[in-house]
Amino acid sequence: MTRTIQLVTWVMFSTLIVVAQKAPLKDQVEAVFPDAQALYLDLHQHPELSAHEMRTAALLADRLRKLGYEVTENVGGTGVVGIMKNGPGPTVMLRTELDALPVEEQTGLPYASKVRTKDDTGREVAVMHACGHDLHMSSWWGTAAIMARSKDTWHGTLMLVAQPAEEIITGAQKMVADGLFTRFPKPDIGIALHDTSDIAAGQVGVAQGYLFANADSVRITVYGKGGHGARPEATIDPVLIVASITMRLQGIVAREIHPGDAAVITVGYIQAGTKNNIIPDQAEMGLTVRSYKPEVRQHLLAAIERVAKAEAEAAGAEKMPKVEKFESTSAVYNDPVLARHLEATLETALGKNNVVVAQPVTGSEDYSVYIEQGVPSLFFRLGAADKDKLAQAKASGKALPNTHSSLFAPVLDPSLHTGILAEVAVLRDLLNGTAVDISKITEHKAAGN
Repeated sequence: MTRTIQLVTWVMFSTLIVVAQKAPLKDQVEAVFPDAQALYLDLHQHPELSAHEMRTAALLADRLRKLGYEVTENVGGTGVVGIMKNGPGPTVMLRTELDALPVEEQTGLPYASKVRTKDDTGREVAVMHACGHDLHMSSWWGTAAIMARSKDTWHGTLMLVAQPAEEIITGAQKMVADGLFTRFPKPDIGIALHDTSDIAAGQVGVAQGYLFANADSVRITVYGKGGHGARPEATIDPVLIVASITMRLQGIVAREIHPGDAAVITVGYIQAGTKNNIIPDQAEMGLTVRSYKPEVRQHLLAAIERVAKAEAEAAGAEKMPKVEKFESTSAVYNDPVLARHLEATLETALGKNNVVVAQPVTGSEDYSVYIEQGVPSLFFRLGAADKDKLAQAKASGKALPNTHSSLFAPVLDPSLHTGILAEVAVLRDLLNGTAVDISKITEHKAAGN
């Protein structure tokens, strides 16, 4: 009897797979949507900080195993890698992120996060998926499910990567250092997405070339000579030096960088002193520096150090400032050949009007690490905004709450439908073995960036 039940169950399951394989893609998305939506709600209510995504990683790993993927956990920390080999063909990587942000959710949603935890400094913080990684993961799993249940529609190797610590731009590098492209097949092409409230839900945005910027965090420590605030002539005031550096830094962007090249230098903090009538011995300032082109990046960083030392010298400082780059990631560059090809694929899957041009932004993403490892990629934007509210905001010259905001709330339907449909369409295109000349893409990438 048990044998009969098992046989009947297998036949029923096989029939479901055959039906799924023959059904239109939109119907396949509808079939996985309830489970993907449930996963989204779970993830949204249980966010975890960067490098602490134990529950999230375990949840995704378990779901991949149930789909038949060969799963490896704890890659580069809490990273998860799922591999499905389906005959000869290229290897294509689909990457998602695991981590959330120390933000207190203010969306008012019935499923809003109420999680509080301690960060790495021991401070209690609220936690929220304010960057939409929960939407990314849900789309990723829905895509994984469809691909596993429709293996007659593709061939090759599908590599699913769930990366930790994107928000602190360390996760990608740690996964690579832990053998992501040596312990597992190195991808011929990589795919990723990121949601945004700058594009309406139901649409995606594609950029050819740069999408995200180089990001460099710089700390400048200025050394002075402290003393009484009533006797400034007996001191070397590091606060004044820091103020001069702050003003002069903007001259780098305004007068040293070509007007057509993107460049941003922002002083995010200045810390100095303990009392109003004491001139301190030193002051510290923190910068974020953004650019696209490697030569612009190099110029900005060299000029920052030059300005800091020159202002200190002009003030008569006896010790030159310490200039430290303590956190950085490179620009995300979409291979133009690949982008043009997959833009057409997405237009076929979603409709021409639902594929828009994604404008480059000066935000950053450590997906660039994979590109620097020689993986030509398409990183596209997933619309997550209410269409009418977005139109009203643009008409009034305002912006909707976007990623990293406590008010950021993607429109789950159709955003999740669109994310799954877009990823499946792109993967099936690339995993048919004939759509793209990978060698040409690789050559173009090497020459173009």
